[in-house]
Amino acid sequence: MVEAKQAALDAVPPPLETGPAHSYALRRTFGQPGEPKVKLYRDHAAWCPYCHKIVLQLEEKRIPYVIEKINMRCYGDKPREFMQKVPSGLLPVLEVDGRIITESAVIQQVLEALDPETPMLPPEGSAERARAAELMRLERKLFSAWLQWLCNGWGHESNKETFKIVMGSIDAALGEAPGPYFLSEFGLVDVTFAPFLERIVSSLLYYKGFAVRGQGRWPNVERWFEAMEARPAYAGFKSDHYTHVHDLPPQLGGCVSVPEAAPFAAAIDGSDGRSWRLPLEPLSATSLEAHSPGEQPEIDRLQAAARLVQNHEAVTKFALRGAPGGKAGPRPVAAELCDPTAVPAMEHLPAADAALRHVAHALLEGVEAKQAGRAPLAAAPSGSASNGVAVLDGAVVVPAMAYLRDRVCVPRDLKLPAARQLRAHLNFAIDELQQLTGGT
Repeated sequence: MVEAKQAALDAVPPPLETGPAHSYALRRTFGQPGEPKVKLYRDHAAWCPYCHKIVLQLEEKRIPYVIEKINMRCYGDKPREFMQKVPSGLLPVLEVDGRIITESAVIQQVLEALDPETPMLPPEGSAERARAAELMRLERKLFSAWLQWLCNGWGHESNKETFKIVMGSIDAALGEAPGPYFLSEFGLVDVTFAPFLERIVSSLLYYKGFAVRGQGRWPNVERWFEAMEARPAYAGFKSDHYTHVHDLPPQLGGCVSVPEAAPFAAAIDGSDGRSWRLPLEPLSATSLEAHSPGEQPEIDRLQAAARLVQNHEAVTKFALRGAPGGKAGPRPVAAELCDPTAVPAMEHLPAADAALRHVAHALLEGVEAKQAGRAPLAAAPSGSASNGVAVLDGAVVVPAMAYLRDRVCVPRDLKLPAARQLRAHLNFAIDELQQLTGGT
């Protein structure tokens, strides 16, 4: 446990080049000598499902690569140098020895040819290759049925039934395979389905109140997910419900909710008064994020604290976008979670810095120990001191911490277990300050 705690205090887990897949890694060599000849341009926030599947393929094939992160149009501008290479601006983009390849399906084929010794497709002319092509068409059919239901306010029941029929076909296809994957072995078909099935699970629960997993509807799909979640590459880039349900609308042009989804949406957003507050319910088979293994609360708190402390300057400035005086950026953005040109209220830097130090202290020591110790979180409207204890102005720091809390993205910022600890401890500080100052 001591070694695990020490490792957790390093917010950037080493070694990023050769260790398990991680969203922080910008260079992956897998221990192979020489400079990687593959460069992947992917979205900065790790939202794009098409970029997601290319990263998974690179990781599973262990092809050395470097990453350059590019804004999506829904939250920022793209560098001029990138637009000169790719006039469409679309992601993902692969650059191999100066050659530019666009469109994810084409990129997948290029990567297969680049490393034929680790094939992820069955041999040409085989029955399994024909089966793979059939399954790829089924994946596109699933994509269409999902968006038809998710993005429309009309035909709710008929769109739901169409989606269920397609999911039934997918479950049946998985049932025909000898193992948990779509074919006899894990491969490119699984990589292609993974980003969309992950987003389907989150979005339909939030917007339609429909649970794809955990209900026993499609047991072969459940088995497939369990097998995928045991793979380090998939686990390294897995996101959470909250991030997906808010990153999808700006990419898709909007998603449509139904009333029966409201309780699920409140739980995912943390507005139900329980899911984002201490004490956090354990991640179990019946919890909302049931399929996020690896929870270790004490270690998760340390990881969140380490990330907060090691990036304290950037995180504090980011939070100050939400403080009084902070402004939205001059470039309008469609994505609620990202606004790269927003202007922080730097006049409140000392107050926000002090507030986030309290949050880091609570993550490190535990809330009860912190509040019983020599530096409890205290507040006063003036930001003065009382009995020698520094106090904070809740009117200034509460909106800053709330802004930060609502923009923690998984896995861009933290893995889910650490992210939920950070969100909950930010809420501890917010609730404490509001109670002390009589705020709402």
